[in-house]
Amino acid sequence: MELVKQQRDTASDLKTQEYFVNMGPQHPSTHGVLRLVLGLDGEIITKVEPHIGYIHRSIEKMCEHDNYRQIVHLTDRMDYLSAHINNEAVCLAVENALEIEVPERARVIRTIFAELTRLASHQLWWGVMGMDLGALTAFLYGFRDREMINDIFEETCGARLTMNYNVPGGVMFDLHPNFHKRVKEFIAHFKTKLPEYDDLLSNNVIFRQRTEGVGILSKEDAISYGVTGPTARASGVSCDVRKLHPYSAYDRVDFKEILMEEGDSFARYKARVLEMWESLSIVEQLIDNIPEGDFQAPTKAVIKLPKGEYYQRVETARGELGVYIVSDGGKSPYRLKFRSPGFSNLFVLEKLAVGSKIADLVAIMSTIDIVVPDIDR
Repeated sequence: MELVKQQRDTASDLKTQEYFVNMGPQHPSTHGVLRLVLGLDGEIITKVEPHIGYIHRSIEKMCEHDNYRQIVHLTDRMDYLSAHINNEAVCLAVENALEIEVPERARVIRTIFAELTRLASHQLWWGVMGMDLGALTAFLYGFRDREMINDIFEETCGARLTMNYNVPGGVMFDLHPNFHKRVKEFIAHFKTKLPEYDDLLSNNVIFRQRTEGVGILSKEDAISYGVTGPTARASGVSCDVRKLHPYSAYDRVDFKEILMEEGDSFARYKARVLEMWESLSIVEQLIDNIPEGDFQAPTKAVIKLPKGEYYQRVETARGELGVYIVSDGGKSPYRLKFRSPGFSNLFVLEKLAVGSKIADLVAIMSTIDIVVPDIDR
């Protein structure tokens, strides 16, 4: 007994030392090239310092040397999983500045493409989230369903990821004759597959234990850090641009803004799963109601915006993307600034992770849904 007591006394006198460990930089095929400097007290995280800039391409400065048509294709190199929505943001900013009346057909086509893009993004996120936590099957299921959307994109606009289908005034060309049929087939297919996502991950006891109560973000902190998208809505922040500032055809569809109160990793996960149901509903409401008519309004070959400042916001798969243009009347912006959702969402990571373990950090990062090129502009 005396020996045991001495051992206990010795253990209580042991001191820990804080270590700093590099997590990353990861390979570009993960979430992008990101390095996190972690402060660790044993297995407990005491500090998270993101280091960015590994794939910075100076997109904003490039935009200031390109004309307004050329700028559009640069935006799908930022958040490449929201490429169509990013393209639309620039087009909307130009159209509003020039007071271009976009044909109703183009508005509806844009909205259908945007929601299919959101679905494809969430499918990839869901599969990668499962893989990050050790569930490889989820990755295979998510990519299986995402391929159907990519095939639809490829048939209509010739690209599967960086589509560049939007142009100022509408869309580049009309829909492929198979578009209507293939979208309806996808809707019918995915309605039967989304419940599988719940069976595989949402209701998995190990997955729930690793996400419930982990990485809690309060509503006040979400607002303070400027967090947007599903990450903010999982903490009860109403911030869906499609609802607050409708654009394209969002004013003609009925859908719910997914709001949750828990603010933990599981709430952020569940918010995106429920958003997939809403995106399906939006596409289903529009696919049989695409107006006839032109798909593009006539515009000049060289576009020049009047002198002034212009701002346009859209709701990407990760949150609010803002496009701020300062024009001096020329064919290129005097200054262009992107307010990307990933930047604000990333820097709340320390707030969520301190006090947790390294394994928890992996789950927290997955539920923030980071695409680093959206941050390294």
